[in-house]
Amino acid sequence: MSNITQPGEKMPREGAVVTEPTERRAPFALGILFAVYLALLAWTILFKLEVPYIGAGGLRHVKWVPFAADDWYAASKPLEVGANVLLFLPFGMYLGLLWPTRTVWKHVATLAGASMLLEGLQYLLIVGSSDVTDVIANTVGGATGLLVVALWGRRSEAGARVLKRVCMVGTGLAVVICLAFFFSPLHYAQRDVTLDQVVD
Repeated sequence: MSNITQPGEKMPREGAVVTEPTERRAPFALGILFAVYLALLAWTILFKLEVPYIGAGGLRHVKWVPFAADDWYAASKPLEVGANVLLFLPFGMYLGLLWPTRTVWKHVATLAGASMLLEGLQYLLIVGSSDVTDVIANTVGGATGLLVVALWGRRSEAGARVLKRVCMVGTGLAVVICLAFFFSPLHYAQRDVTLDQVVD
């Protein structure tokens, strides 16, 4: 069956791959929301929804043994591990929806790299403990998001639209919740213990 073109429309070259505009680039609105999500993620992990600051030195520590206790910190709590999984779940969903043609391993490498970057920034800025457990939990959470997109979003266009709306609504709610927490009397930032306080 031959292609029918409208007046003034150019015929594609023979052998050329014809793609729809939506396939040539990621949806603009979803990309903007992904950037908003990344900003909230960094604010939550680095500064615990506080005004950005630099620590005094008491939190510059790396917990190398995952899940177990060390000389400085207790064993990882299930609630904290679960929270780190949930924080990165939208990350994987956004990656799967925005760049569906990339391989799974590239997406997983992006997730692990982003988590390690945030843990490294915590160490450099002295704003929290850098924990290998967090990298593992974050990567698992992001991979779960990728799995959700693979199982549901790629089966039909309707499924993909639903997941995109879930990301949009979820990110909007996250903005409201984060701002409400910021202006509330609640605080979650870790206490920065200095060497002098430890000696005392």
